[in-house]
Amino acid sequence: MAQLPAPQQVTRIATRLGALHVRTIGDGRTTVLWPSMFVDGTTWDPLVAHLGTGRRYVLVDGPGLGLSDPLTQSTDIAGAADAARDLLAGLGVTEPVDWVGNAFGDHVGYKLAAEPGVLRSLVAISAPAEPIPAALRAKINVLLPLLRLAGPGGPVRGAVIGAMLTDASARDEDIRRIVVESLERPTRRSLTTAIRSFILDRRDVSAELGAIDVPCLYVASDDRGDWTPEAAARAAARTPRATAVTVPRARTLIPLEQPERVAEQLLGFWADLDDAHRAP
Repeated sequence: MAQLPAPQQVTRIATRLGALHVRTIGDGRTTVLWPSMFVDGTTWDPLVAHLGTGRRYVLVDGPGLGLSDPLTQSTDIAGAADAARDLLAGLGVTEPVDWVGNAFGDHVGYKLAAEPGVLRSLVAISAPAEPIPAALRAKINVLLPLLRLAGPGGPVRGAVIGAMLTDASARDEDIRRIVVESLERPTRRSLTTAIRSFILDRRDVSAELGAIDVPCLYVASDDRGDWTPEAAARAAARTPRATAVTVPRARTLIPLEQPERVAEQLLGFWADLDDAHRAP
């Protein structure tokens, strides 16, 4: 895999959901990268290695995940968005940021993008606006007791890898290692609480997409059943300034599975955004 630019600054930012573990790379316009559930900020490393310099990349471990403080009480996506605002304040951010989220990261991003002055742009990757399907909800409810008792091994690990990665990506030792190691970092209780708060209790926000008035790029894969290219296109049609694209040979963790393709989409999106801002 390509190497991250150096140096990295590691810090912890206090929020109402506990301190968040953050790595900051580079200088320039602040670009926040918030990862999917189950995993942490390390899933962004292959992508950031392809994005080049000239930006300040903020790689976040979500509340209760990775090396962030354990999540000790139930919350919801709105609570995570409040924690994201605390994060931006703690970073000393004074202007709208470019937000890149993967799944859970963009359920938070949808909330922030609807508020004036918080985001300059939103890139939503594999982030269905609807609640989780009933079959997936039932599967998670079966796995939660196993997670609480035995931790993220065995059937829990297999289910997460199957939901996050294509079969080809799951056979890649580097990709699989990033997922497994990030899954094992939080405590069992914290991970269970995060799953209930940010997945099982997630509600439909399709009707709220019309309130988002920043440029958006919706990135779908060709192998996730509830965020298909067609679903991403429908979400983009509901959003005033959104475009939908599809990255092939990926499932949920598209930036980890196809970092070069995702980097190409992001760099083009940001370049167009910069050109629009420079236009008289």
